[in-house]
Amino acid sequence: MADVIANMSMSLDGFVADPEDRIDHLFEWFGNGDVEVPTAVDWATFKTSEASAKMLRAAMDNIGALITGRRLFTLTQGWGGKHPMGVPVFVVTHEEPADWPHPDAPFTFVTDGLESAVEQAKKTAGDKNVAVASTTIAQQCLNLGLLDGIQVDLIPVLLGSGVRFFENLDATTKLTGPEVTEGTGVTHLSYRIKR
Repeated sequence: MADVIANMSMSLDGFVADPEDRIDHLFEWFGNGDVEVPTAVDWATFKTSEASAKMLRAAMDNIGALITGRRLFTLTQGWGGKHPMGVPVFVVTHEEPADWPHPDAPFTFVTDGLESAVEQAKKTAGDKNVAVASTTIAQQCLNLGLLDGIQVDLIPVLLGSGVRFFENLDATTKLTGPEVTEGTGVTHLSYRIKR
């Protein structure tokens, strides 16, 4: 059965974007090495350290579906109809976009709630994991007990303000781990939700 894993690059002070939704400081590690990691799209070939490349390849091989929220979908302009992970994307939204220019893309707009999105994504992912790429969706999954793990790509930068990875949580959540991979300009931390 698929695990639901939230993953984000995060500053040392807990932010995944600055107040203007910029992520440049947090994503520098995707291009600071000499080991190429191709993705499903031509415009996103990563160049990382060997340690980060190994972690990225393993993660990409084990992702079968991705869940995101409407805000990130809009900010990224729907990744042009193809997410770099090359997997089906489930967008949690109140209303389907009226002008989506990629009707044949593997995107499903889920209007009947997060639980439905998780159920559909898990079914699609099969034995692979479901990635959660949205702070709000990750927080909601955590509050609903739908999250199995958290992966943080910890960046040695302090943003001071912006969009927090974890906010508005209903209760204390205990984690096991972390498994640690030290990359160049990033420390990869992998935790499991303690049940």
